[in-house]
Amino acid sequence: MALRLRERISRRPSPESMTLVEHLTELRQRVMVVVFAFAVFAVFCFIFYPHILNFLKAPYCHVSRHCTLYVTGPLDPLSLRVEIAGYGGLFLASPLVLWELWRFVTPGLYSREKRYAIPFVASAVVLFCAGGVLAYYTFPHALRFLADIGGPSLQQIYDPTRYLSLLVALIAVFGFTFEFPVVLVGLELAGVVTPARLASSRRWAIVILVTVAAVITPSGDPFSMLALAVPLYLFYELSILLGKLLRRS
Repeated sequence: MALRLRERISRRPSPESMTLVEHLTELRQRVMVVVFAFAVFAVFCFIFYPHILNFLKAPYCHVSRHCTLYVTGPLDPLSLRVEIAGYGGLFLASPLVLWELWRFVTPGLYSREKRYAIPFVASAVVLFCAGGVLAYYTFPHALRFLADIGGPSLQQIYDPTRYLSLLVALIAVFGFTFEFPVVLVGLELAGVVTPARLASSRRWAIVILVTVAAVITPSGDPFSMLALAVPLYLFYELSILLGKLLRRS
């Protein structure tokens, strides 16, 4: 088996000798693998929908004694199950998407770029997951704030689709925003910005980061805004330190 794998690798044409059609054929094959994986994971999430829904409903259960989501239409349960299956399939297939992208791009990279690529991809995955976890655990505070802001005379009845949309939006915003240090360190390595320039712009950076956190936070509550702004500033300082270390290496 190992011998066959070596033969397949040795027969694979180099990126310099591949034609446009061969590049497109390889891209199509990798896209098909990703689509198949997404379909498999989506079916998996569709089957285990009750467990996933209980997990997603847990933040609401922390702030409500009833812990009940209400649907208003006969097709809403099916739509919710399909939506959760889609989100779950996309999330579970994302590591394979990055792997296939990495395998497609790697042959065209220089050795120095390959050396930095793996840490960058790994860091991006870890930071996205960390942002999603932080969003999940801060979501109960956002729900409590949103429930209290209207006063005690309002009775909260949550629609599961809107509840899920808000939770997914919060996780996505935190996850993608946590990629900030990866982008910043990449710009430092490319010479677009320097650690010294970032350090001298620290005051403006604080104002901008807080403003961005306030604007992009989907729930609009101050707790989630601070939970996003504080890590962004810490990432800013960490990026300056990493930029100095990498420029010396």
